[in-house]
Amino acid sequence: MKKFIALFLALVLVLTMGSFASAEEKVVISLYRCTYDTEHPDAAQAKKVEDAINAYIADKINVEIRLSDILHGEYPEKARMALEYKEVNLLWTAAWLATIGCNDLVPKNAVYDITDLLPGTALYASMEEGQWEATQYGGRNYFIPVYKDNVEGYDFMFRKELVDKYGWDVTTVTKLEDLEPMLAEAAADDLKYPFLLQATAMFYRLMMDRFDFFTGDASSNFVAVDREKGEVVNTIQTEEYRNYCKLMGRWAEEGYISEDEANRMTNDNTPKTKDWAVSWWTDTPVNIEANTRYGQEMVMQPATKRYSHSTSALGSCYAISASSTEEQAKACIDFMGLLYTDKYLADLYTFGIEGPDEDFEYTREEGQEIDHVTQHSEKYNHQMWNSASATIVSPKNDEPDNKAELYRLFNGGAETSVAAGFRFDKSPVESKYDACREVFANYGFQLETGAIPEDAVEDYIAEYQDMLDAAGYQDVLKAFKKQFSDWLEARK
Repeated sequence: MKKFIALFLALVLVLTMGSFASAEEKVVISLYRCTYDTEHPDAAQAKKVEDAINAYIADKINVEIRLSDILHGEYPEKARMALEYKEVNLLWTAAWLATIGCNDLVPKNAVYDITDLLPGTALYASMEEGQWEATQYGGRNYFIPVYKDNVEGYDFMFRKELVDKYGWDVTTVTKLEDLEPMLAEAAADDLKYPFLLQATAMFYRLMMDRFDFFTGDASSNFVAVDREKGEVVNTIQTEEYRNYCKLMGRWAEEGYISEDEANRMTNDNTPKTKDWAVSWWTDTPVNIEANTRYGQEMVMQPATKRYSHSTSALGSCYAISASSTEEQAKACIDFMGLLYTDKYLADLYTFGIEGPDEDFEYTREEGQEIDHVTQHSEKYNHQMWNSASATIVSPKNDEPDNKAELYRLFNGGAETSVAAGFRFDKSPVESKYDACREVFANYGFQLETGAIPEDAVEDYIAEYQDMLDAAGYQDVLKAFKKQFSDWLEARK
């Protein structure tokens, strides 16, 4: 009997210990992130970062991550496949991202509705309630915004070397045409790119004060809300579009815009060269970061106002896959809550491993009151904007101590757009909408990058409109107008 009792107690102990171990078992989540600052992400270094993260969070949250660090050119397709095959729980995305952008994921029911999981969490408390409201779809939360420059506006960017050489007063530039004397001097100096577009159709950006391009997609800038009229318009038929395209055509003829733009031979690395004079920059609270990104000093001058609109707070965000279990979804919320509130974790996730032979080091130069980050790795290298909250990630060595406060002030100083909160559901006309975007790629892009001479612009716009109409544009425009009208009515 004693042996039986001893055996029974031993069995109870084993079962109890097994239950205890099971209760403490970590919830494993698969995390996909996109890298823009490393040409060839290093899987071994990413695993090293993953291990360091898991070691750090082990006694803080009941979560363990599996990190996939993927090159930006491959990311949309790999993330899409991971969603399709239910291999990812938490992934980075953005309103402007192709294939797996926010406006693609919600209509396909590919992302988890986290509305009821957020209240009372560290994640929800990590930013103002307005950020959560600005990122809703139909009053529900599907995305976790990265708290960064969550409003949108643009600057003219000048190479300081040329500003000093020619004595340019950039404060006199309040509209595109004001750039002409400067571009003429740059062209006379045989610069290859007096006005550098970075192979980008800029009507969407530089005409932001006139239109709210609420799709958040430059390739569908053929529809927008007219800020003055408060109604959806066909931008292709506006005076602003004709004048803009004519100006680009004339500047190209005068040698201010290179044919490399229309041929997509420039990119966002071209500003690292000394072949250009004036370009554009997405306005941020700390514009000095352009100096580091491009390896030379810049001078900025506002090109537009800053606006809070339907996609501005979704310029960088995370989503939880709809295939995740509730337990996994809560684990994702817990991880993101820690990531957005714990400086050590935020820096580790953003910059990698600290050390002279690793990814970054902390430095504190004369006059600085807090530690700053100096990055020096090609293996693992990310930035705050697609990693974690600006209020918690350490400033880099060329950024001010009060970076967090500057971001709060920047976001609070924007204008609320006339169409803020409106989201277009393209599903009823998706094939026609996509076909129109293809037409833009062939016609609109050429018009907006100076490929069409000034005197041919109006005829080319007419041809562009015909091709749009053949692709189903009028049905798309009708759908936009109906949905916007319904949205306005529902707000009354």
